[in-house]
Amino acid sequence: MRISHLTPHLTQLTKLGWVNAYLVRESDGLTVVDTAMSAADELIAAARALGAPIRRIALTHGHGDHVGSLDALRKRLGPDVPVLMTETDARILAGEPVEFSDRRRGSWPKITTRPDVTLAPGDRVGGLEVVASPGHTPGHVAFLDTRDRTLIAGDAFVTLGGVEIPSRPTFPFPLAWMGTCDRRQAVESASALRALAPELLVVGHGGAVRAPVAAMDAAITRARRAA
Repeated sequence: MRISHLTPHLTQLTKLGWVNAYLVRESDGLTVVDTAMSAADELIAAARALGAPIRRIALTHGHGDHVGSLDALRKRLGPDVPVLMTETDARILAGEPVEFSDRRRGSWPKITTRPDVTLAPGDRVGGLEVVASPGHTPGHVAFLDTRDRTLIAGDAFVTLGGVEIPSRPTFPFPLAWMGTCDRRQAVESASALRALAPELLVVGHGGAVRAPVAAMDAAITRARRAA
């Protein structure tokens, strides 16, 4: 797993060259944002190297490349480390019927862990503000670090091969598009995230982008033209 220290608050961990998880430093320890796949030991080792305990696990959405290590991580850390996720994606993972369930694209693995806290727009997770960004999945959220305006966007954007929205096939990484349940809504959510004027954009797939607003604007324009 490749480890990149992006800001004083943020460490990016990249599995297999294309799946990212994040450690966000807070006053009480670390928040894991997304878990990648088969990465529980590596996430714990990275936290140990940072010299801080993992205090909570927050998830942008329920696809397997983002929750794939959740059960193993929860087993290692124990029930005192809460899991935070939106109710909608948690219900899909539990096999319950939800709106858009007929368009349940992407990988939804069978996991036993259920969220201890359900996330809603405007909630705070330490220094992170929860921002609704549905489209890729019905309950997708992003996290804005209010301390430095870093946007952890999950799969609302991808940056492999350039900044794009997964509302249409783009190369070299069309997999995010294949997993997007509502492609029109994905573009609208991307526009809402751009309106936050982030200073740093980090995503589930691809490298970090500093001063990303112009690139986000261009991606939104391309996606709307292709709609």
